[in-house]
Amino acid sequence: MNRILVTEKIAAEGLAVLRQAGTVDVRLDLDKPTLISIIGEYDALVVRSATKVTAEVIAAGERLRVIGRAGTGVDNIDVEAATRRGIIVVNAPASNNVAVAELTIGLLISLARRIPQAHASLQSGRWARNDFVGWEVRGKTLGLVGLGRIGSEVARRARSLEMEVLAYDPVVSFDRAEQLGVSLVTLDELVQRSDVISLHVPLIESTRNLFDQQRIMQMKRGAYLINASRGGIVDEVALVEALNSGHLGGAALDVYNQEPLPADSPLLGHPKIITVPHIGASTTEAQLSAGTEMAEGVVTALNGGTPRYAVNAPFVAPEAWNVLQPYLNLGRLLGTLVMQLVQEPVRSYDLELGGELADMDTQPVRLAVLQGLLAASSSERITPVNAPIIARERGVRMTERVSPEAENYAGLITLHVQTAERTRTFSGTVLRGEPHIVQMDGYFVDFVPQGSLLITYHHDQPGMIGKVGQLLGAADVNISGMYVGRRAPRERAVMVLTLDEPAPPQVMEQIATIPGIQAAFSVEL
Repeated sequence: MNRILVTEKIAAEGLAVLRQAGTVDVRLDLDKPTLISIIGEYDALVVRSATKVTAEVIAAGERLRVIGRAGTGVDNIDVEAATRRGIIVVNAPASNNVAVAELTIGLLISLARRIPQAHASLQSGRWARNDFVGWEVRGKTLGLVGLGRIGSEVARRARSLEMEVLAYDPVVSFDRAEQLGVSLVTLDELVQRSDVISLHVPLIESTRNLFDQQRIMQMKRGAYLINASRGGIVDEVALVEALNSGHLGGAALDVYNQEPLPADSPLLGHPKIITVPHIGASTTEAQLSAGTEMAEGVVTALNGGTPRYAVNAPFVAPEAWNVLQPYLNLGRLLGTLVMQLVQEPVRSYDLELGGELADMDTQPVRLAVLQGLLAASSSERITPVNAPIIARERGVRMTERVSPEAENYAGLITLHVQTAERTRTFSGTVLRGEPHIVQMDGYFVDFVPQGSLLITYHHDQPGMIGKVGQLLGAADVNISGMYVGRRAPRERAVMVLTLDEPAPPQVMEQIATIPGIQAAFSVEL
């Protein structure tokens, strides 16, 4: 009989599901020494966010086969340690989709009709109807930054309110957007056209202060901003300045740079800001869903199956590991590189695997490429286990083909990216056990994709390398390697610089203005 330890409160319905697989012991508020002393008796461990499932705890869990997290994030679980032990980690990433989407729509309506302000006015004894003339959401343009699970739910509800919906999400396909009745656009176009912008992206390095002063000032005068995703995506000081100047009409926030929100925050009491205390997932249904989704995954794992929401890597046969492992790393890096270079919406991906890969089970490589593509725009941990599920939800289309040919390499991974206007191609191989990118957009290069890179597409002309190097030198950024690919002299070329540290944003802006530079990218791998 399986034994399951639950260390934090979950819905009774979740406990009932767990009891289908064994005996459930609910022991709340365990300290770490006690947890370590008893975990060896259990086959499954169920937690929320407070219990820290460290490598030490995992090592003590001699019988552990699965760890369940009743919620979205798994930051409190050492997933790598669990994976090394062959322990499946499951969570409930879809549990709060509807709750957050409905809150977003509620904030949208509240902004339009100034409901919180009208309520406060009447509660204070005033009857000031003329002070609260609002606007109708019908016919307005809603811009969604992020069209994942929650963004998609918001889009469905906004369309039912007769809004035009724009979205920026470089991972989502045109077909998926069309199904939702959404128009995919660039971020600049979305910012400039939207009457209301709602944010639904994770807080990662590329989204930190995504809406800074410059971005906020690009918004239409009188537009509105909603953030129910993560604090840190919006520069709160710049937001308040834009509201005070009249550039923005209002904002609604559920998340903040610092939580709980400090009592002296300028966001509190501001007449144009609606603030709520991070209640996006705070519904009875969401809490119930988190418990039952996770519990179903735990039961599946205990019964020997693959849970729908497993977050760690699938099994690779030992005899194939030595050959596949470097290609798995290459696939992830290739996908991550492509996502940072391809800024326009993508219709589909075509993965071509050649050489020694053609004689192997290619699924792990394909999943690694998907992992790299999706990880840059997802708030949840993307692994080869959940990558196909996330890709399917976002409408990502990837075909796969194999070929015994691999040019002059033992094995070759080539990713063809079909955008609205063209096909872009990127290739990589493994040399001396290291991943190498050997082709980008038809230009032959050869560099190891790791650390900080600076990549430019430019007109091949004398002095170009020196001008870029001079700006980096002035900023005390050291260049550790340089690679240039071109088709012919004095035509278009690509340059890849490997750096000891990332180029500062202001330096990237300067590089982009150099005559002959057509595009410049700061890439982190």
